[in-house]
Amino acid sequence: MKNIYTFGRKPAQRNYTVKDLQDLKGSGTRLTMCNPATEAEIRACVDAGIDTLTLWDTHLEMARELAPTHFAGTAMNWGQFATNDEIMRHAIDCMENGADMYFTNRSFEVVEMLAREGIPVQVHMGLVPSLSHWCGGLRAFGRTADEAMQIYQTFKRYEDAGAFACEIECVAEDTLRLLNEHTSIVTISLGSGNAGDIIFLFMSDICGESGHNPPKHAHAFGDLGRLHKQIYTERVAALKDFQTEVTAMNFPYPAQAVTMRDGEREKLQEALDRL
Repeated sequence: MKNIYTFGRKPAQRNYTVKDLQDLKGSGTRLTMCNPATEAEIRACVDAGIDTLTLWDTHLEMARELAPTHFAGTAMNWGQFATNDEIMRHAIDCMENGADMYFTNRSFEVVEMLAREGIPVQVHMGLVPSLSHWCGGLRAFGRTADEAMQIYQTFKRYEDAGAFACEIECVAEDTLRLLNEHTSIVTISLGSGNAGDIIFLFMSDICGESGHNPPKHAHAFGDLGRLHKQIYTERVAALKDFQTEVTAMNFPYPAQAVTMRDGEREKLQEALDRL
């Protein structure tokens, strides 16, 4: 553990610092990342030894209570804020509340603005789902040398803007492996094979909760979907029994009811009869 001060000037410890992640590039060490969104999911990531977390801002406070030493980034939605001032205010608030990096997929100008203030900025390359209209829909990237070089040029632009890390989504594995040697940016592979510095996968994909048509890069290491179906079936059965018993005037059962003390019912009846 490393002793640090957070961006909010609070003493803390972290399993990894920004410099640690930068120093791990080229070392052969590969880290994990997941996106817990509930108390149970955060606790599970901690107990499972997941290295780094990525969180929405609404989950940051809870994550800092449950995973106080984990390197944890937080994010903004593409359309969450309209102006640069709003983005900057949000980023500063997140960092002061314990985030270790801030994700945005807005313009190079926004990245440069945030980085200029010392904020470790994470960006997004390859398949950016919210911008999929521009590339003809959901598809893989970097499968040709020309497109791989376009990705390389984007890496360089993000380096110049001051980006610290980048989620690389659905880029050819061999493309990322070659380009990773030519960038200082910490690469976070999602669907880009085993070539990133950090391997990221969604909680729902890892745990088998993605339904019948998960993306190609998803791999279920568990089968919580089966358990969710079982829980749903049990829930419906219990609700039906409740409905039936109430309609039949059977529930609440005597065991769930409270009765008057001995002799008190008769006293009450007498009092009522005198009305």
